[in-house]
Amino acid sequence: MKKIQEPSSKFIKIRCSGCKNEQIVFGKLSSKVTCLVCNTVLAEPTGGKGRIKTQILEVLE
Repeated sequence: MKKIQEPSSKFIKIRCSGCKNEQIVFGKLSSKVTCLVCNTVLAEPTGGKGRIKTQILEVLE
């Protein structure tokens, strides 16, 4: 029986520091994430796990 590998990244709930909007993003980003309300850059890709530039509220399982 083969064991199914667990994903190495999770979804993350973050809050914009400008307008307090909350968004859910994937931990391994492939593109820049901006706030849907005020267009502030919230996270940037690094080739692996993303660089989160705002408050992390929760890591979702």
